[in-house]
Amino acid sequence: MTRQTQEPRRLRTLLLVVLTLALAGAGTGCASSDDRPRVVVTTNILGDITQEIVGDEADVTVLMKPNADPHSFGLSAMQAAELERADLVVFNGLGLEENVLRHVEAARESGVATFEAGKAADPLTFQAHDDGGPEEEAGQPDPHFWTDPDRVRKAAGLIADQVVEHVDGVDEKTIRANADRYDGQLADLTAWMDKSFDRIPEQRRALVTNHHVFGYLAERFGFRVIGAVIPSGTTLASPSSSDLRSLTQAMRKAGVQTVFADSSQPKRLAEVLRTELGGGVRVIELYSESLTEKGKGAGTYVQMMRANTTAMTDGLTAA
Repeated sequence: MTRQTQEPRRLRTLLLVVLTLALAGAGTGCASSDDRPRVVVTTNILGDITQEIVGDEADVTVLMKPNADPHSFGLSAMQAAELERADLVVFNGLGLEENVLRHVEAARESGVATFEAGKAADPLTFQAHDDGGPEEEAGQPDPHFWTDPDRVRKAAGLIADQVVEHVDGVDEKTIRANADRYDGQLADLTAWMDKSFDRIPEQRRALVTNHHVFGYLAERFGFRVIGAVIPSGTTLASPSSSDLRSLTQAMRKAGVQTVFADSSQPKRLAEVLRTELGGGVRVIELYSESLTEKGKGAGTYVQMMRANTTAMTDGLTAA
């Protein structure tokens, strides 16, 4: 065999070896990534809170996209598989992620550690209001605990405990330090919200929202919940004409002229209510159930709460 014929064969052999090593390396890389501790979180609000605690100690996957509705978002097959590969699944629970909870249950049954943050945060129950709702849910646990930053502080501390207990390979000192730092931020948030809401006269501390989502905030900061356009704790319900009539009567009785609507939901129903009550009613957007993309107003939980506090304070002091 001549030198000329040997060279191409050597080159092909070398290329084959390089390709084999590259594929092996890629496989090793995937395995290495698979070996990284992983925490999967259902909602983006809890995802941000969990990321603050975990930091770089593990991969945090958030299933719910920015600006999504936690009551109606669903999972792809790939996302559902992520749950069963997790070391820990953090979910809100109390019926919030209505299309996802069965996947969380499947992960639990397969042996994955799961943590229901809402259940651990001293949940309130839905109460009937002047608008007649939410009658069917009265006495049921309210899943919207994050509107009270003090309950988020409790949940965040418990998430840290869960990560330390169930996620192998994380550094406990780092997790605890992250949790302590974030706890300080949440304490500052509560103090700032208290000071901001002090500007609102007591007679104006009355809330009408798109649906019943601010019960925890109302209890923590001394607001009255007059009612909601959708007299339910979920956006999947629909109001009847009698529901809207009951709400308009309750608003007139309370002298309320401001409706707070979720920025991720259509405002059509709130606008209908404004038509019913006349042009004096204002509709103000809040970030109530979902974070936005980064830099879009509510990219983190703390940013969301500060933006909502400012909007509520401005809206109710100017009413």
